[in-house]
Amino acid sequence: MPVRHPYATTWSRRCRPVPGPAPAWSVSPSAGGGTRPAQDGRPYFYAEGVPGTVLQDEVAVTNPGSRPLTVRLRGADADNTGTGALSLRARSTDTGAWITFARREVKIPARTRAEVPFTVTVPADATPGDHPGAVVASANGRDSGVSVHLRVSGPTLSALTVERVRVAGGRISYDLVNRGNTVLTPRLAVRADGVLGRALDRRPRTLPVELLPGRRVTLSEPWKNAPALDSVRVRLTVTAGGGARDEATATKRFVPWAAVAGTCAVTLAAGGAAFWFVRRRRHATGGHAGNGENGKNSESSENGANSGNHGSQEIQGSWS
Repeated sequence: MPVRHPYATTWSRRCRPVPGPAPAWSVSPSAGGGTRPAQDGRPYFYAEGVPGTVLQDEVAVTNPGSRPLTVRLRGADADNTGTGALSLRARSTDTGAWITFARREVKIPARTRAEVPFTVTVPADATPGDHPGAVVASANGRDSGVSVHLRVSGPTLSALTVERVRVAGGRISYDLVNRGNTVLTPRLAVRADGVLGRALDRRPRTLPVELLPGRRVTLSEPWKNAPALDSVRVRLTVTAGGGARDEATATKRFVPWAAVAGTCAVTLAAGGAAFWFVRRRRHATGGHAGNGENGKNSESSENGANSGNHGSQEIQGSWS
């Protein structure tokens, strides 16, 4: 049996509403075609060759309905969405543009299976590595496709980076970028060390993402039990087949702002009450103290005046 490729995906989507039940037609690789034929069926197309090669295969379309079915065939480039899911590009510039069908429109009688040959012409200047694509069939308002794994012979490089790590809202977000020319299945390990000790330790696990060459995706990890008060350093380690590995870190300070705000409010209230109490106490005792001081001052003034008079009399008497 053939080994299932990581992005051996079958696409199927409804383009527009169709009145009545749609025929349950299907599309699949023919059993004996391609560079890796299998008598029990293939889950995807596989093709490999050097630049300038013309590769051949066949796609099978089955119409189990009671009416004839007209199917249109086209090639498409595979892509990653921003969150890592596999999708198809609306406009093909790579593998999808290199696929040519013997017939682009096929009319299939009822309860019949039709096999349509097609070729993949690898340009002479094609870069080595994986070129993911798909064969797409359209009929009765529905698209259904089978992935094409095309590898252009030559040096391969497995490389990826993890970037833009940030912690917010109970999640750890980050970007993964495939810097090589092969499809990667990343593995992620997460660790967070704080002032108060180890805050998080997750062993490596395989991410549910097939990262295509040259693509960037944004992913996140939940962190429900993050510390309430600590300063932590979060470290993300990603690995993939072929020796790809990278690390990135981010720092985060956890402060219980609600508790801090409540404490500050209580402190301010207590300080205000103490200030009001002291000021009121001083105001209550200030009047009596002032009268006593004024009386003493008046008495001192009178004594001073009398002493002055006696002094001047004595002086006058001594000169006479």
